[in-house]
Amino acid sequence: MQQRSILMILAALFLLVVLTGCASGGDAAPNAVEAYLEALVAEDGDRIANLVCADWEQDAMLELDSFMGVSARLEEMSCTQSSLDGDNAQVVCSGAIVASYNNEDRQMALDTRTYDVLKEGGEWRVCGYH
Repeated sequence: MQQRSILMILAALFLLVVLTGCASGGDAAPNAVEAYLEALVAEDGDRIANLVCADWEQDAMLELDSFMGVSARLEEMSCTQSSLDGDNAQVVCSGAIVASYNNEDRQMALDTRTYDVLKEGGEWRVCGYH
């Protein structure tokens, strides 16, 4: 009876480890988009270069240029993976970027874009949006 209890506990622990691994893996692509958006409003070009895929880096830097000299912040940002196909994922976000210029706030809704995220070099990287 005691051996059966030990086996049940071990089986439960194994299942917990497997489920935890699956759950955290599903957050990797959305986390990459959230990190990109945080770096964007922080005007951190070095960080952005590490968060985007090589093919999209120039476009990401152009997007960063549009935030230079503007005070920006994220409000109620939340990103989720909407699809996954191997090393390609799509991520949608909610919330907004609020940019202040000359004491005027402008909100840019995050739900108007679907981000393309690619696993490149073992890391999820933002590769554009549509």
